[in-house]
Amino acid sequence: MNITYDPQRNLRNQTERGISLSAAANLDWDSWLGAEDVRRDYGEVRYRGYAIMPAENRLYCVVHTHREDAIRIISLRKANSREVALYEATKQTT
Repeated sequence: MNITYDPQRNLRNQTERGISLSAAANLDWDSWLGAEDVRRDYGEVRYRGYAIMPAENRLYCVVHTHREDAIRIISLRKANSREVALYEATKQTT
């Protein structure tokens, strides 16, 4: 899987959230659960969802878009407890 990201956004994500956008390559994308992010017009189709980081056995929130043959990561952070509960409840029903 080809993961790309903006270097400036990566620095900002590292500073604000303590994780590099490159870590998205380590997500279990088969565990991803999410949808198109339609909260505003981003000028491109963006997806917001959740996937497990197997090395940590932890759920992460990831925002991404598709560009050519790559997944472009926009944001990556640890999911909060409310998001974890919603993810687990949704996974049980799907």
